[in-house]
Amino acid sequence: MFRTPATLFRVLAIAEACSWTLLLAGLLIRALGGPSLAVTIGGGIHGFVFLSYGATAILVALNNRWGIGPAVVAVGSAIVPYATVPAEIWLRRSGRLAGAWRLEETDDPRDRRSIDRLLRWFLRHAVLLVALLVVAVVALYVVLLIVGPPGR
Repeated sequence: MFRTPATLFRVLAIAEACSWTLLLAGLLIRALGGPSLAVTIGGGIHGFVFLSYGATAILVALNNRWGIGPAVVAVGSAIVPYATVPAEIWLRRSGRLAGAWRLEETDDPRDRRSIDRLLRWFLRHAVLLVALLVVAVVALYVVLLIVGPPGR
């Protein structure tokens, strides 16, 4: 389904923007006297998608060998409502989303680094990678739910 890093990143960037709509709609419903459950639902969905987008941005940044700047912009764009879409457009237009998943070692000396070998191993075992990412996102999500919402 996600044959390229660009496809995966784009889907999550759009999902993150859509989840902002759910959160903002929930806040509006509550502000207009509606049930606070709207914020709970919209915020819960947004929180999960936010974490999933962040994990995806880090994975794609490692695969595509972005510098720290583009990686911070990509992850940080989730903090600003709807900013993941312009960030995706910028990353795509600047060529940072070009290319395939790096499954095989090349002549590039960076391919011999431990992080690159580990990344290739996980990419070749995609089901395990996805399972671990889902477990990590769910675990972090649960911890954040226990801690409580911001400003509490």
